[in-house]
Amino acid sequence: MISIVIPLYNKKDQVSNTIATVLAQTYQDFEVIIVNDGSTDDSVAEVEKVQDSRIRLIHQQNAGVSVARNRGLEASKGDLIAFLDADDEWTPGYLETQYQLFRKYSDCSVFACNYEFRDISGKTSPTIIRELPFTGEDGILSNYFEVACCSHPPLWTSAIMVKKNAIQAIGGFPVGIKSGEDLLTWARLSIRGQIAFCKTPLAIYNLGEGYDYTHLPPRRQDRNDPVGKSLLQLYKSHSSVIGLRHYISHWHRMRASVAIRFGERKETIREVLIGLYYNPFNARLIIFFLLAICPSKIRHIIISKYQS
Repeated sequence: MISIVIPLYNKKDQVSNTIATVLAQTYQDFEVIIVNDGSTDDSVAEVEKVQDSRIRLIHQQNAGVSVARNRGLEASKGDLIAFLDADDEWTPGYLETQYQLFRKYSDCSVFACNYEFRDISGKTSPTIIRELPFTGEDGILSNYFEVACCSHPPLWTSAIMVKKNAIQAIGGFPVGIKSGEDLLTWARLSIRGQIAFCKTPLAIYNLGEGYDYTHLPPRRQDRNDPVGKSLLQLYKSHSSVIGLRHYISHWHRMRASVAIRFGERKETIREVLIGLYYNPFNARLIIFFLLAICPSKIRHIIISKYQS
């Protein structure tokens, strides 16, 4: 059985559709654990309208998405855990494909599928995934950090299934982090075990405002950068892992991207310098440095036209 963990916080307009895509799966041996993270809208009422004995609703005070996912993980009965955010979607064959990956690559601890983006206007666009180490439709993602540095994230929360014992071994999702807790989780898992990956897009990432350069990001980043510090600790203990050093540079490039959109020049320059230390050939960091030192009006015009 696959346990599906859905953290829920104020998604009354989306959660019913998300649940419907779960119930429409061709693979039906699953349970659904929805962890209400202190929602203040009608999200819970929407969930309660769905009548299916496989759905369990757990309530907690608002503590953040990591605590909610960990709570669902603790309550799960299956040995395989699939995560799904309350505003994303699966195509009908998603769980079937994940289960077949598990059967084909039983030594792996992580199983992932490709996905698509859907923006707030309803337009769908594909991911860009480069440098995959295999040529078939699926295979072992043996160079996770290399792929992650030059692509959209190859591992994304709503398109990933993990062995329960593997994610428990790393302590679940890190708590107290505003942004990047999922990326840190995948990094830790990739260090400890193998990843099976399917190229077929079987999940839909519904983007809200802030996921393009015409809006501010949906949240500010953590000031003390716990993700960056944790990635550095991983590198110190696993310096031979291919691509990990450049992935640290990639992380600081992402932080520079957020900082420049909030107009934080000093923070942008700081992130650029750290990123260049770990990869002096990261060209995008140079772009963010130039944006940080140019006049604010010009910077605003450039950012509004820039597409990641």
